[in-house]
Amino acid sequence: MPGAPGVPAAGLRKRWLVAGLFAVLVALVAGVSLGPVSLPPGSVAAELLNLFPGVHLDSGLTEREIAIVTELRLPRVVLGLLVGGLLALAGGCYQGVFRNPLADPYLLGVAAGAGLAVTAAIALGGAGRQGTLSGLPMTIPLAAFAGALLAVTMTYVLGAAGGRRGSPAMLILAGVAVSAFLSAGQTYLLQQHADSIQPVYSWLLGRLATAGWHDVLLVLPYAVLTTVVVLLHRRELDVLAVGDDEARSLGLHPQRTRYLLIAAASLGTAAAVSATGLIGFVGIIVPHTVRLLAGSSYRVILPMSLLFGGAFLALTDVVARTAAAPTEVPIGVVTALLGGPFFVLVLRTARRVLT
Repeated sequence: MPGAPGVPAAGLRKRWLVAGLFAVLVALVAGVSLGPVSLPPGSVAAELLNLFPGVHLDSGLTEREIAIVTELRLPRVVLGLLVGGLLALAGGCYQGVFRNPLADPYLLGVAAGAGLAVTAAIALGGAGRQGTLSGLPMTIPLAAFAGALLAVTMTYVLGAAGGRRGSPAMLILAGVAVSAFLSAGQTYLLQQHADSIQPVYSWLLGRLATAGWHDVLLVLPYAVLTTVVVLLHRRELDVLAVGDDEARSLGLHPQRTRYLLIAAASLGTAAAVSATGLIGFVGIIVPHTVRLLAGSSYRVILPMSLLFGGAFLALTDVVARTAAAPTEVPIGVVTALLGGPFFVLVLRTARRVLT
């Protein structure tokens, strides 16, 4: 706490903020530099600085290489930063709202609900029939939001049906059941409309490959809204952690705050899923790493998860692009390979809570 002896809380937050911003910059330069055509990081950094008004540096890149930087790789990396930040922020938010160390958009079924809604919108609305999922209409994230809210509501109701309302184990089991149910519905739609929505199959594994500036602009307003709402209420999550009675005594409305944060986190998850498909475990890996390194206060966890989540997914995308070059591994496969063992580790550390 601020008045505690030792290291001041403000100084700790400042150092972690600098570390988070540095991680984002490293991920940005690495993501734009590495690929089938490798570019010098220094030249890439100079070209990125040239995007700011009044800056004119000689990067040494050819016109073709500049086009690769600004039109192909930069929007992909920026989308990765946005999506990774949103998924990590949503994971940290869900963990605070449900007081559950295992809560995550993927495990709660939120991603599956958003995925089902997007698949239904594509199948029934005809989007993506030209063989690509880039350039989707603005209504797709709204459909994903409705599916995400439906999924998290089903998970919460099912998890509370057993009479142990606060049980993390019941909530996760309910999330697995809801996710399986919604995934079955999605599989049925894919079978019934295989010819018209073939691109959805690659989208299900998570991808940034077809991202352009349109996708970035599609996600950006939802990302801004989610980030503002969640970060403005990060102190309330610390209050909720000590109990509803204490929160009420401090003038907080626990249920209203939970509903607002669930809606905001679901909106961010829906926007991420609609743009890049199902990318799991980011909401588990990043918030828990931040919690281990920087402390358990959500005033620190949420903003740091936003920054480190973006950097994590952008760097993971670099691995997905280069690990099996010239082919590309779906980014959802890479995050699953990393997240599976990490989830087991978190599950072991949380075993006392789950009993």
